[in-house]
Amino acid sequence: RDAVAIVRDEYAHELSLDDMAHRLASSRRQLQRAYSEIGATTFRRHLTAVRMQRAAELLTAEPLTVREVAHRVGYRQPAQFAKAFRRHHGAAPSRFRAARDASDLDAPRTGAR
Repeated sequence: RDAVAIVRDEYAHELSLDDMAHRLASSRRQLQRAYSEIGATTFRRHLTAVRMQRAAELLTAEPLTVREVAHRVGYRQPAQFAKAFRRHHGAAPSRFRAARDASDLDAPRTGAR
């Protein structure tokens, strides 16, 4: 397995660059270099992007509290999650959900009678 697959499958768990390097029989520096060269990113940015994508999905598809979403995507502190979510999506989780809900109400319905 590669780092991308591990992050995709285990984003909700505690993941660190050192742990990933060990699991992949690589050095920390080699893994950093691979992220930089292949994805033009870092391990931490990649992990955060995966978590934020999943959080957005959960906020719009599941009747979960922001706290529950935070825990499901790997954040122990809801405030830390909310700050990361705002930075990534440009809105607080609750506003993001409300905006999505409002846009769903405005969307044309398909399959009318």
